[in-house]
Amino acid sequence: MAADREPIRIEPCQRRVRTFLGGELVADTHDARLVWEVPYYPAYYLPLADVRRELLAPSGRTRTSRSGRGEAQLFDIRAGGRTVEDAAWQYADSPEGALRELVRFDWKAMDRWLEEDEEVIVHPRNPYTRVDVLPSSRRVKVVVNGVEVADTRRAMALFETGRPVRWYVPQEDIRMDLLEPTSSRTGCPYKGWASYWTVSARSERHEDVAWAYLDPLPESSRIASLICIWDTDVQTYVDGELEAAPST
Repeated sequence: MAADREPIRIEPCQRRVRTFLGGELVADTHDARLVWEVPYYPAYYLPLADVRRELLAPSGRTRTSRSGRGEAQLFDIRAGGRTVEDAAWQYADSPEGALRELVRFDWKAMDRWLEEDEEVIVHPRNPYTRVDVLPSSRRVKVVVNGVEVADTRRAMALFETGRPVRWYVPQEDIRMDLLEPTSSRTGCPYKGWASYWTVSARSERHEDVAWAYLDPLPESSRIASLICIWDTDVQTYVDGELEAAPST
């Protein structure tokens, strides 16, 4: 029943937020809201008054939220010579009054997002997530299929809220002859873009189990070009004790 739903979590965002499509500014606000649609990170909802409404055209379609936000009217965005269908929506009649004058944009549909003058990738940052990178003299050994791939006392330990510690190792302390770069690439709003390697050990290939942030975001600058090797098939020993492997 609707009355049994948890309240929608909405918080103010004090940062200037801008979004672009086709190189054209679509919205610019100092009064965004952070709305938690999923538990792990929020979405930006931007005031309608700070959106260039001439770039939005009603598509005639609607979308109904299953989490109490109500029915949304969908908009196509036409900017910079491009048209993206259903890339913005508004819950104008939402049971949650705080959402009614806000616009939600499809993150991936937009070309670029800025907080102040820094680009934000993948999704908005959760203000309650923290990343700490600390130098460690603990001995870290990484074994793949019985082969020792890394052994170091110069690792950087990356602590991210709600996640297991990740050990980033200097390339000089890794058997780089066992690593083969791949074309895979993933992004993290707290660390940046990651490049990947496949590890070959005893004729077995372990795809994309090693990664590095070659040009990380400032808060994670200490892990620049260091490599983390982590997967269900990887054993990591810290001062001789086996670390728990990921469940998936």
